[in-house]
Amino acid sequence: MLSNAAVKTARPRSRAYKLFDERGLFLFVTPGGLRSWRLKYRIEGREKLLCLGQWPDVQLVDARDRAEEARALVAQGVDPSGSSRAARQIRTFEAVAREWHGLKRENWTERHAADVIDSLARDVFPELGALPVGAISAPAVLQVLREVERRGSIETARRIRQRISAVFSFAIAEGIATQNPAADVGEALRPPAPSRRQPALTDIDGARALLAACERAGGLPIVRLASRFLALTAVRMGALIAMGWDEIEDLDGDAPLWRIPAAHMKLKKARKENPENDHIVPLSAAAVAVLKDVRTNGYDTRSRVFPIRPAAIGALYARAGYAGRHVPHGWRATFSTIMNEQFRQERAAIDMALAHTPKGESESEYAYNRAKLLDQRRVLFQRWGEMLST
Repeated sequence: MLSNAAVKTARPRSRAYKLFDERGLFLFVTPGGLRSWRLKYRIEGREKLLCLGQWPDVQLVDARDRAEEARALVAQGVDPSGSSRAARQIRTFEAVAREWHGLKRENWTERHAADVIDSLARDVFPELGALPVGAISAPAVLQVLREVERRGSIETARRIRQRISAVFSFAIAEGIATQNPAADVGEALRPPAPSRRQPALTDIDGARALLAACERAGGLPIVRLASRFLALTAVRMGALIAMGWDEIEDLDGDAPLWRIPAAHMKLKKARKENPENDHIVPLSAAAVAVLKDVRTNGYDTRSRVFPIRPAAIGALYARAGYAGRHVPHGWRATFSTIMNEQFRQERAAIDMALAHTPKGESESEYAYNRAKLLDQRRVLFQRWGEMLST
């Protein structure tokens, strides 16, 4: 096999010569110094030659990829040096998928972008990656998805089907493929399991009892304080874990609040990058008391307010006897259920307190209403703090 060093040091001679790599791939060097990649192959009993590009525009690794694509095409009975349609089919599924991913990732968060490409690399590329994108059939796609289902990942299989379908839609738009074999295989997949709501207490007496049980359950004081603060603010765990002291405003004043950076919120990437989408949580007297307890007793050891593990609060609830009855994220359902029952006329403010964007509302309307309802949300959180503390 060739090495990059051997390719770089290949000098012209008086006559053209070849430096062979493997399985018909070789570097052709002319007396004038032109170096090009070529592939020798056989189709329908005839030996043929395919030019794969010139070095250094096409590096050794690229030449090997192109050669593999051509071999896959030959295996399908298509001559890669034939018609323009056949030439387009040389593009493998993996190559097209990575091009699609590169185009889309600009609008995705890093975490989602990584999840998408990792799922394809893990479950799709080993079987379909080297095949020409135009030669993949619906049964081939279904077989890949059935393998994912066999390990019990029903919802993952459905998400991967959507991603495969998106790749083929991209390929069709680019003129690389003519059909989407993943479009209809969803009907052959196992149906998703019925959605299950996360366990949450939905009455105020039960919520108070849980907080009281946590005080008796022992463990680190900072975890119990984090649990109480989570209950009082009804935010997502990710925001709580990432919370820094620099996000707290006017803690000792008349209008204390927590300004959660948009980057810590569950938003699309474009909105995460806009500070105007920061989520504001008015802090009740009870929530302020928790923060002052943290600050006074020096529980915080870093810039984070609650330097705890993400699973710490759930473990606290299990020790308190509430495993399977309430989870940390359940405080959002607790807050929404109880407050909507008692303050139904404040539905919009309650939704905004939970960072829910009302359906059909424009960006400008959303920004306006966030400011407009801040006073109402402050009243709601104050009342909520009093209810939990009674």
